[in-house]
Amino acid sequence: MRKIISLICFLLPALAFAAQPETGPELRSDAPDRHIVVKGDTLWDISAKFFKDPWRWPYIWGMNKDTIKDPHWIYPGDVVILDRASGTLRIGQGVPANVVRLSPKVREEHSEHDAIPSIASKDIAPFLSQPLVVDEDTLKDAPTLIGAREGRVVLGEHDTCFAMGLTADKGDNWQLYRTGKTFTDPDTGETLGIEAIYLGNAKVASFADVSTLMITHSVQEIYKGDRLVAPSGEVASTYLPRAPEQNISARVISIYGGVSQAGQNTVVTLNKGKRDGLESGHVLALYHKGEMVKSNGDNVALPDERYGLMFVFRVFDKVSYALVMQTRLPVQLLDRAQTP
Repeated sequence: MRKIISLICFLLPALAFAAQPETGPELRSDAPDRHIVVKGDTLWDISAKFFKDPWRWPYIWGMNKDTIKDPHWIYPGDVVILDRASGTLRIGQGVPANVVRLSPKVREEHSEHDAIPSIASKDIAPFLSQPLVVDEDTLKDAPTLIGAREGRVVLGEHDTCFAMGLTADKGDNWQLYRTGKTFTDPDTGETLGIEAIYLGNAKVASFADVSTLMITHSVQEIYKGDRLVAPSGEVASTYLPRAPEQNISARVISIYGGVSQAGQNTVVTLNKGKRDGLESGHVLALYHKGEMVKSNGDNVALPDERYGLMFVFRVFDKVSYALVMQTRLPVQLLDRAQTP
């Protein structure tokens, strides 16, 4: 009995420590007392002015899982005030509570379109409305561009072209793609999908066995043999940054643009997706693999080095796209991204 009581006494401090809630993000030494929100701000940037872990701003403002899918917005003109005693942020008016400003003005309400986004939408907008990753049969069986008048080879905006396999039930507007690289898992060798290279948009002028279209927008040269895909539904562009609830360990398998290294605000592809538990809004830490060094004649692996953060914004079944938010080293292919 004495041994059991001693064991309980020994474990109590550890149990008490484990039961404590997660501590809040650490304040920056140069954190301001307040910040006036301006157009172009993001929640990530604003939080980074106050805290060393900007991705944890939902916890700072007392948000929880119930609000993940319906973020609380702030707007240009709002004043973000730091309560140093509690280490939290709140939205204030910038004037003492007992002061009331009276002036004639038009009745106004905030629009969700004026809200401050979590991250800069300009960095990810091109990746939100296009499929990007498809299975082997999607492009193979898709309607095909078969050519243009006068034997034209290279097509662009406002050109008329012809395609086979189009059906009216999917609408008049289509997107043009070309088959890109095949994504392969570097650890298992599994084929994860095929990157679809977005070329532009086209509108059908008339449906037939050979349909007539006009290219309404192009970002690359378009050729005979390129494929047409009906636009997917609108993808949500509002996110609440948070850590995955489970341990995720992914690899960087591609850097957008075909380069071998990436910097801040670059989009990368990961070899994990929905089936692995990744969701839009998840934040992952970036790690370089530790170097091998010689010690007493033996090869010893140094610990992996954490050097940045990335923000997952588009998730497919087997792969995901993420934006590099912070980095002090170049992001390289096969670098590891895991739950921070």
